[in-house]
Amino acid sequence: MRPGRAVLLREHLEARTAFFDRVVLEALERGVDQVVIVGAGYDDRALRFRSPGVRFFEVDHPRTQADKRRRLRRFSEELPALVPVDLERDSIAAALAEAGHSETRPTLFICEGLLVYLGAEKITELLAGLAARAAPESELAASLATHAPGLPTHAVLEFANAARRTGRQEPWRTILPRDAHLDLLRNAGWVEAEVLDDADLRPNAPRGRSLLVRAHPDTVAP
Repeated sequence: MRPGRAVLLREHLEARTAFFDRVVLEALERGVDQVVIVGAGYDDRALRFRSPGVRFFEVDHPRTQADKRRRLRRFSEELPALVPVDLERDSIAAALAEAGHSETRPTLFICEGLLVYLGAEKITELLAGLAARAAPESELAASLATHAPGLPTHAVLEFANAARRTGRQEPWRTILPRDAHLDLLRNAGWVEAEVLDDADLRPNAPRGRSLLVRAHPDTVAP
């Protein structure tokens, strides 16, 4: 494969990968036995971090899940729980319940590189669905695409998608200023516990374009 634009994103991707790997390892160390990866695609953490008694749930579109199941069966009989969900139409809370996820035990929920592809209303719906399944001591880890305050969001989205090879087929839909994105998180029932910029983890990463957030369920939310 030729490097393509991934080379330009290297610092961002390294920061993001290091962050989510750390979050998973810390959750396992403190005894969390459920990990839900939303928009999992071909994520391999269920294989890299598999641990006795820990169940990984991978949520993604039915077509992606069917292909991943086929590929995984080539080399492993022990598969994560592949949960087919169309995030534009289906209830993630209902799908997780049907897949055997327990709402009474702590869970680490991961949304890595996902929310930028959803509209703000769908993000709120998704995160609220996860909050509804979150027992005390659960945690959400998410990456949020951001832009500088004062810039028109519609222009930022238009520019960003025009520069992407897949900008028309799979457009980015939500890039917001930092405070607006955190408000979206809070409105869906989560309270941030840690907020990092990519540049906090990789000095050469461009600052102000991506947040890495850890949050806990808002126990006082109605």
